Amino acid sequence: MSASLVAELRAACRNATVWDAAELAARDPGFDARNFGASALVRPRDTEGVAALVKFCAERGIGLVPQGGRTGLAGGAATSAGQVICDLGAMNRIEEIDPSARVAIVEAGATLGLLQEAAAQHGLDPGIDLAARGSATIGGMVSTNAGGIMAFRNGTMRHRVLGLEAVLPDGRVFSDLTRVLKTSAGYDLKHLFIGAEGTLGIVTRVALRLDPVAGASAIALVGVPDAQSAQRIVRHFLRQTGTRLSAAEILWQRFAALMQRTLGYAPGSLPLEAPCLLVLGLGADSMEAARAALEDGLAAVWDQAGIIDGLVASSDAQAEAIWRLREETEQIERMHHLPPSFDVSVPGGALDDYVARIEAGLKRVDASYAPYVFGHLADGNLHISINTDGPVPHERHEAIEDLLYEGLNEAGGSFSAEHGVGLDKRDAYERHADPVKRELARRVKAMIDPGNVMNPGKVVG
Repeated sequence: MSASLVAELRAACRNATVWDAAELAARDPGFDARNFGASALVRPRDTEGVAALVKFCAERGIGLVPQGGRTGLAGGAATSAGQVICDLGAMNRIEEIDPSARVAIVEAGATLGLLQEAAAQHGLDPGIDLAARGSATIGGMVSTNAGGIMAFRNGTMRHRVLGLEAVLPDGRVFSDLTRVLKTSAGYDLKHLFIGAEGTLGIVTRVALRLDPVAGASAIALVGVPDAQSAQRIVRHFLRQTGTRLSAAEILWQRFAALMQRTLGYAPGSLPLEAPCLLVLGLGADSMEAARAALEDGLAAVWDQAGIIDGLVASSDAQAEAIWRLREETEQIERMHHLPPSFDVSVPGGALDDYVARIEAGLKRVDASYAPYVFGHLADGNLHISINTDGPVPHERHEAIEDLLYEGLNEAGGSFSAEHGVGLDKRDAYERHADPVKRELARRVKAMIDPGNVMNPGKVVG
């Protein structure tokens, strides 16, 4: 992109911040070093500014890549020379919290943490939570159909979005900021943009459902022999009245041991020796009630579930220490340079068999492979990182993918649970997604974005 074209871009987007390639090179690209490979970044202040930018790029055939908090893990925000970034960071307003209707109207650049704080002032919550809550934006979460910790109870972003506004590839604004749950008025087109990773348009504003929050919550760390035992515990708490299960996270021993070492936890400070660890969150009217319910519930199911050890956090500091085990997953990156990481959904009660199968299969690929496995137990979403030091060759990476993804579609699972397809899973998408689904997706893309302006090369290619 020439200097004169960047100058034209500045003139066309007068109310926006514009950075050229040199300015981008001096700034932090976020989770993925490829995020700032573009020739320019534009940060509009409102929907009209986004529309002006889209029209500029569409008229010139310039690829446009939307970016939010730059916390994506599948290369969905990766850029290359000649492309322009649409940075939504300036569109970060919480426009309205309606406590009666339990609805929030937010701009796409607002972070999840900001929305959680605003909703909490009314005793409400977005019903979705992620470890990257401080940087992940609502628009990015919509675009990747983010799931997170509470998806087993509240669904993914697709179930939280009531309506949205998006700028189409020709610069027109699609406006469907519906604020009600019940609407049966023809095609519900907002779902085209949820999970599309910015390939069909740029989400600019969102109407989200909010839920009442429990008065307090307690945390427990429970050692069990396997995932099946952990699921028995989860089912027990889901059946209880008067409390609300808010988290059920599972950590296999290899991952837990790595976290214990890298976080510097003293041996014996937490029960970390079992083959699997279950992090439970339980909400109730008071902290005392939540802790008592956790203690009583675990005692009631102790023998049936084969519980090996357990601890109900007695302080905020202890609860934070337990959550750090699950959430500070960047420790894997610190131990292993660019380890291959995967994000799958495994149906029903197949978790133990799946983990055993992939561990044995990875040994056949390379005898040194010993995966770190953890994830969201109650919805079957597992995160898997391989203990390599440095990127693996393409053919080896494909072999690992095929092993991990084998049979998931047929069983009703998914090779990508919540991180999206982006750039990094494009090949896997072509090999493992249903061919009719892929063909329909290509037709939708060609119809809405015939010039391939919106996030080119991602998801459908």
